[in-house]
Amino acid sequence: METMSQLSFARVYTLGKVKQSNEAAWDIKPNGFNNTIRWNVGHIFVTMETLTQRAIPSYEPIHAEWIPLFVPGTNPDQWEVEPPTMEELVEALENQPERIKAVLANNLENSLAEPMSIGKFHQMDTVEALVQFMVWHEGIHSGIIHALNRCNAE
Repeated sequence: METMSQLSFARVYTLGKVKQSNEAAWDIKPNGFNNTIRWNVGHIFVTMETLTQRAIPSYEPIHAEWIPLFVPGTNPDQWEVEPPTMEELVEALENQPERIKAVLANNLENSLAEPMSIGKFHQMDTVEALVQFMVWHEGIHSGIIHALNRCNAE
């Protein structure tokens, strides 16, 4: 269950960084950055949803309509639809961990139907390994949100 505690801890940190941000800066992409605060927040949410579905194939992602906006390789410059508001994204982030933990907590020892690889050196075979990746991934993007907050404050 420590893995699930780490998931909660990561989300508390993320929400802190998100709530420190100025809404007017959510769509600013400073030089040297590929994406915005809005994109990173949506990406954290969508990644947890899609990886949960990978772990539990019967899981139906919440806000599936957001997936095309925030999957890897996307960029706000390419959006042809109105993205979710700050309020919608913050609410989604706040509600997600308990729902995801309820789905995954009793399945941590299970093998993934299809292992997930990152490059040729790292393979995840269990639900727990995938949840640990979610935590790491969220930390990376929370750090980017923190950096964007600092850039946008200048």
